[in-house]
Amino acid sequence: MLTARERIERQMADPSLVRLHRKLSRLKSTVTMMNTGAHPDDEQNGMLAWFRLGLGMRVIIACSTRGEGGQNALGPERLGPLGVIRSRELEEAARAIDSDVSWLGHGPTDPVHDFGFSKDGDATFTRWGQARTIERLARAYRMERPDIVIPTFLDVPGQHGHHRAMTRAAETAITLAADPNAYPEHFTEGLKPWKVAKYYLPAWSGGGDTYDDEVPPPDTTVTVLAKGRDPATGADYDRIGEWSRYYHASQGMGHWPKRPEKDWQLHLKLSATRSKSEQSVLEDLPASLTVLAGFAGLPANVAEALRSADAAIAVACAAFPDRDAIIRALTEAAGWLDIVASSAPEEFATLQGHRIARKQTEIDAAILDAAAIFERAYADPSVISPGGAAALTVELGEGASNHKVDVAPVLPAGVSSSVQSLGHDRVFSLTAASDAPLSGLYLPGWSALGGNGHAHVKISAEIGGRTVSGTFDFEEPFAVTPALSLTLLPDALLVPLGTKQTEWPIKANVSGVNAPVSFKTPAGWVMKKTDGGWIASPTDAAKPGLVELEPQVDGHPAFQVTPIAYRHIGRTSFRAPATLKILSVDLKLPEGARIGYVGGGADRVGLWLARMGLDVTELDAQALSGDLSRFTTIVVGIFAFGIRKDLAAATERLHRFVEEGGHLVTLYHRPTDGWDPNETPVRRIEIGSPSLRWRVTDPRAEVTVLAPDHLLLKGPNAIGPEDWQGWDKERGLYFVSRWDDAYEPLLAMHDANEQPLKGALISAAIGKGRHTHTSLVLHHQLDKLVPGAFRLMANLVQPA
Repeated sequence: MLTARERIERQMADPSLVRLHRKLSRLKSTVTMMNTGAHPDDEQNGMLAWFRLGLGMRVIIACSTRGEGGQNALGPERLGPLGVIRSRELEEAARAIDSDVSWLGHGPTDPVHDFGFSKDGDATFTRWGQARTIERLARAYRMERPDIVIPTFLDVPGQHGHHRAMTRAAETAITLAADPNAYPEHFTEGLKPWKVAKYYLPAWSGGGDTYDDEVPPPDTTVTVLAKGRDPATGADYDRIGEWSRYYHASQGMGHWPKRPEKDWQLHLKLSATRSKSEQSVLEDLPASLTVLAGFAGLPANVAEALRSADAAIAVACAAFPDRDAIIRALTEAAGWLDIVASSAPEEFATLQGHRIARKQTEIDAAILDAAAIFERAYADPSVISPGGAAALTVELGEGASNHKVDVAPVLPAGVSSSVQSLGHDRVFSLTAASDAPLSGLYLPGWSALGGNGHAHVKISAEIGGRTVSGTFDFEEPFAVTPALSLTLLPDALLVPLGTKQTEWPIKANVSGVNAPVSFKTPAGWVMKKTDGGWIASPTDAAKPGLVELEPQVDGHPAFQVTPIAYRHIGRTSFRAPATLKILSVDLKLPEGARIGYVGGGADRVGLWLARMGLDVTELDAQALSGDLSRFTTIVVGIFAFGIRKDLAAATERLHRFVEEGGHLVTLYHRPTDGWDPNETPVRRIEIGSPSLRWRVTDPRAEVTVLAPDHLLLKGPNAIGPEDWQGWDKERGLYFVSRWDDAYEPLLAMHDANEQPLKGALISAAIGKGRHTHTSLVLHHQLDKLVPGAFRLMANLVQPA
């Protein structure tokens, strides 16, 4: 459960009156807009804040991937765990601007996933599948029925291939979503064809530090102008957009614009009604209930009911913060909408009925909030395992005692509930069947109206002579998770061929429970049980390469559940089948190397150096201010100059370390990671920008060795063509573009149809020592157990 401080922080971040104002403001508009992007953090948050909070539109963020192929500025999570983090970050970012989320991709095992970087849409579609991506967007259009669709990026050279693919798919899916002959399987799910009324392109360039749009943006046909400030908070809408971006902390987002944006230029690419310039994106759209009253052929009583409902909503909004007056006005509005829903002709119901149903749901949500019916819901424990039990407490608000209230838990498959207490607060006993299925890690969507996660509560109340209902989320995500979690330490063995070591100890911890663990022994290895765990020993039959062992716990496949906890997203977890990986590799270590490692939590290079058998010391701020001469080599991890503020003060000492005979190795940094080209490196090194031009995304790209006799490539491991095989995701990024003459480039590589880049690995003899900088994604290759990465890394950390 949440601690008292966590509850206080959440209430401070979500004041009751602001929440009520949000629920009222969404009643003003009957328009839905969708912003499409490829990754969490692709949203144009300031503009979306204006659409949602200033104009009252329903806003949906459609995102194709979970961002699992990106980088993590917060900690070591990568791939699947990072996808969980970034999914939660987008949900919280959406909460800040009161928008919804529609996911098209469902994690790293789904074809539509974040595989890192590509430079054009075609390359992306070879991985995602163009037809698959378009079908998923067409489904989202039919399900959410947006009137307006706006991608964040243009499909132009110089832009991220994921962005280009998503923009292309967004346009193509518009025609197919409206086609009654396309995707008939959708109709068996209750969906119907839907015609998006307007498709806009951004009339701004997506170029900058990362991307480099080669062609100018299209002409502006309409300018979105954010007028005034948000009435509930007094903040500029673009500032609220940054409140939203703040939650993308794993990507280093959340900046304070000196002057918030007030306008955004758009280009109307497709329209069902016009092809000329507009004064507003709302022109020719059914933007309110009053506009809907002008629907051709609508009976007079229905048209009057629509106008009356709109007028009652206006009274409710004007009555803020008078809760009783709000309830009276909204109860009246709901009554008028009942007339519309029951009396409107079939043609109106087919085309506009979803707007009426949405408004009825939103009115109920606002009434429940104004009446203070709900306070919080939480399970103890917050997750449940097959065969396990938990208690669900639903705390009702102070207004619940004045009304008849019904509470119904909505639970995952295989979990049942029974009433334990029916006092002011409702308590339920939750029981999971022994065969209850484990909950999925990636949910298909998120709604600002609640009802999210694998479990929530539905609350109905008799208010003003009506039954109003709404859905409310648990404080913490509730899910069915494995009863046991197996943690192997280490989870991967690195075995140099020819090593004198014959035994490799492994600890197997089963989430604090004494349960038997077993391994199916692979060829060439012997697994022996000991009191403290297991011993893995190679036999004469052991061969170079990678083997994977899938352990069992009590005769069943084992999972490892990794807890994830960050203040901005709360607690969650990632699970995957537990595996023990063993890599046997021809690896020689540099003699006499004593390594100091400066990490920022964004990679595991220090861990891998130690597993290689090297003498490694993690350097904290105190160690950096101490005697550095005891080390032959100091390695600075990725992003560390941006994450470790103590590094700036230590830069001069690191330079002196090199001058006096040490070897400084810096792994890649972005220009924004505290990297001053004149001050951070020992001699000037400028990181290329925009970064799209200074990376090699093809992990199979040919590598040309420019200095084959260089000491870093000759020993202790002779780096050859086989060391560049089997790389994953990419070769490198944030390549150096210019450098001092003291540095020598050692490698050249490039993506197809591009010029060679020589800034992947440079090194300079400076004073008595050496500085080496690499933009190769070595940290990722080490995690993926690529043999050549270990051999190259061993060379890079040799003494100067």
